[in-house]
Amino acid sequence: MPAHPVVPSAPPTPQATTRVHEPRREDCPWCGSARLRNRLRTGDLRQYKPGGFTVDECRDCGHTFQNPRLTVEGLALYHRTVRGAPRDQAADLLLALRGSRLRHRSAARAMRRFGEPESWLDVGTGHARFPATAREFFPYTAFDGLDPTPRVVRARSADRVEEAHVGRLTDPRIAAVLRARYDVVSMLHHLEGTADPRAELRAALAVLRPGGHLLVETLNPRSVFAALLGRWWLPYDQPRHLHLLPPQNLRAELEAAGCTVLTLDHRPAHVPHDLSGATALALSHALPAPDTPWRAIPPPQAHQHLRTALLRAGVPLVALAAVADHLIAPVARRTRCANAYRVIARKQP
Repeated sequence: MPAHPVVPSAPPTPQATTRVHEPRREDCPWCGSARLRNRLRTGDLRQYKPGGFTVDECRDCGHTFQNPRLTVEGLALYHRTVRGAPRDQAADLLLALRGSRLRHRSAARAMRRFGEPESWLDVGTGHARFPATAREFFPYTAFDGLDPTPRVVRARSADRVEEAHVGRLTDPRIAAVLRARYDVVSMLHHLEGTADPRAELRAALAVLRPGGHLLVETLNPRSVFAALLGRWWLPYDQPRHLHLLPPQNLRAELEAAGCTVLTLDHRPAHVPHDLSGATALALSHALPAPDTPWRAIPPPQAHQHLRTALLRAGVPLVALAAVADHLIAPVARRTRCANAYRVIARKQP
């Protein structure tokens, strides 16, 4: 008799390999209020990894956060790229727009009115594309990069940064080495992925010299699109985004730390991807599920061929939504529809 085909066993899910969630909080991690409301429950819409995630909002201060929050180990698991995982069109769209050279030029240009700094640290720099762009405006500035991944080391090899630091700014070892070394610290879409954004801000101020400047761009949970699109709003990006800070909370925190907030502006930081990102996510999840490395049994080939064909057919729909995003962008960035904001603050001399 012919041998029965061997069905591969399912790869261990994150829940089976490690503790991925901390205990659920009954109070706001920002202000301590117990007046919480649920904003959404969702799965991993980008990578189809197993697990369910909840986002809550504080009714008092508006802080929006993942609850229960992923542990450090859990966050690493959901960030990890796995060979054979399906290509994520929505994430490609988000990263292309958020990390574009045009946006980096806008952020660097905003710092020109403060003169040319001697030293600049880019936190969460990744491949250090922002320092490489900012050097066009500040050719005599020494740019360093910090990132929890070895990408920053490769960026140093490519001469995008002068010094590469692997780790987190809140690590006491790194904080001690970098204390009061920099005239500028930048955090572009970094705070939303950190376990404790308040601690990150304090650590950033600690490595700034007196009179130095902090440049922050982050997501706006008060965006109208967040309410309208719900779980399909791409910036929620569960489970990788842990905290979304309302602008007034960030301003108050910096002022309480003795900083002067020089700029708080939605217009230059808005990323026109709300409708196109939601369309790409919704289309992907309306079709037959993709094959992924964490499925016990692969789906039939016919389903995969159908999914590929329908995704290609849906490209014009996503493109049309992208056109709409750009058409409404001039209005969106000046209203409550803006999905991000920029803060520039000066540390007390």
